[in-house]
Amino acid sequence: MANPYEKALIALLPKNATGGESAGFRESLEERTSLSLRLFLEAVEQSPVAISITDERANIIYVNRAFTQITGYSREEAIGNNESMLSHKTTPRQVYEEMWGRLNRKESWNGVLVNRHKTKGPYLADLTIAPMLNSQGEISHFIGIHRDVTGLYGLEQKVKNQKRLIETVVDSIPVAAVLLDENDEVVFDNQVYKGLTSELGVSEPVEIFLDILKKEMDPGWAELRDRQKSFRNRELRVDLSGNRAPRWFSCAGTWFTERDIGVEAYFQQREQTYLLLTLTDITQQKRQQEEIRTSALKALMAEEERIQGLRETLCGVIHQIQAPVNLLSAAVNTLERRGKEDNEAVLQLLKQVLESGRETVLMLQRCMPEPEAVAMASVNLNQILHEVLMLLTPRLLANGVVVDWQPTPVLPTIMAMENRLRAMFKQLIENAIDAMSRTHRQGSRFGRGAPAGGEPGTAGIQGRKPRELRLATRVEADSILVTIEDTGPGIPKELHTKVFEPFFTTKGASGRQAGMGLAMVQDVVNQHAGMILIDPDYSEGCRFRLKFDRSGPGA
Repeated sequence: MANPYEKALIALLPKNATGGESAGFRESLEERTSLSLRLFLEAVEQSPVAISITDERANIIYVNRAFTQITGYSREEAIGNNESMLSHKTTPRQVYEEMWGRLNRKESWNGVLVNRHKTKGPYLADLTIAPMLNSQGEISHFIGIHRDVTGLYGLEQKVKNQKRLIETVVDSIPVAAVLLDENDEVVFDNQVYKGLTSELGVSEPVEIFLDILKKEMDPGWAELRDRQKSFRNRELRVDLSGNRAPRWFSCAGTWFTERDIGVEAYFQQREQTYLLLTLTDITQQKRQQEEIRTSALKALMAEEERIQGLRETLCGVIHQIQAPVNLLSAAVNTLERRGKEDNEAVLQLLKQVLESGRETVLMLQRCMPEPEAVAMASVNLNQILHEVLMLLTPRLLANGVVVDWQPTPVLPTIMAMENRLRAMFKQLIENAIDAMSRTHRQGSRFGRGAPAGGEPGTAGIQGRKPRELRLATRVEADSILVTIEDTGPGIPKELHTKVFEPFFTTKGASGRQAGMGLAMVQDVVNQHAGMILIDPDYSEGCRFRLKFDRSGPGA
């Protein structure tokens, strides 16, 4: 015999076309309907989620087996009571208000409530309620489906708590930390790393460090990544523009894999590789070392300059003596060709003087200090230039020279003779300081403005030309370019080649004095298979352009 649910469904079935009913048809339809209803009821009854049906006032008229298991109330205890019997006082009132607001608008509602188990206390119910409408479109019943998600919520909160704990710990460590995926995209970082964005003036600091590390560790970088290994204590230098000192960092990295959580990896396990990179700022330690190194460099370069000065002095003396010696040699040759006896006494005297001159030249040449043999080493031109600026800081300040330092943050090293490069750049910068100081002393003689006046290093005061020194480095293909500019009087175009000759200088009123400065610069550039030229298009003073092959001399 059909139960009330089956009878109600049969009553909703349509009549036949004539308005009457065939007994056979009716019996067959009732059998099929009865089977469908039994299957439907068994499906609802055996469903693993709690299902309840209430009237329009939320009084329970049906619950399934899972409902009794999840709530602890038997069918007899539940049917006839209001659904509010499950409510727990910790659920906020506004949650119920929002739920009934949607239901009264004939919309379904889904959310989480704190329900009350009969004996075990509160539990979290993930609940969906939908209104059931009659033929007039009015709410007649509600059907509710819920499941206990207390355990799932606990796991979620545990994961969130662990994540929050990890983030707090990582944020509190005094080093920059950043987590990268396989595409070098930032997955997670801490506050110290975020601070590097403004300190280094870049949107993503890790790009600078990855660029340096990959170049310095190649091909070891890929090998470490593929073998899931680590590296530590990799010291990196980042040069900053303007008057800011370089920054130093000690880097460590660890690769690890994690199972992919994407849907496609549910049945076919896939792994994602990550890199945890930490960056410890060791700038303070490096600056202390740099101060010690600068003091040592001052003593070393003072000795080298003393020897270079002695070499230049001896070269100058030899050059001055060699000219009359050459004249005496020519005179002796002339008298010997004439062969007159009355010239014999003069000839012998000239020969004695000539021999004495040659001996003097040989003696001076023997006194010439031999240049020290220097081995090639890996050199960072940014570091060399920075050290030279440190050495010349007192002179720059004394002469009111403003320095504009624009290095490439990541500069490859070259094979070079470090001390000779340092001496060469020092010579060029000292020449620039001297040139700008002469401009100041001589007023508008070489510049564009009026005679000197006002404070040193200021632009536009009483028409004086500002004293600015601009240095820049950049990478171009397989070369490293260095530019040194000053706002001095400049060098006439017709002398751009001649200034590199020995004993030629633009200093002094005559425009010629004994000197080896730029000749020495040219010699050092040649030793490194480089190139130096004076920019003919620069009109603000003098601009030297130097070019060095990244592969080093002789490559």
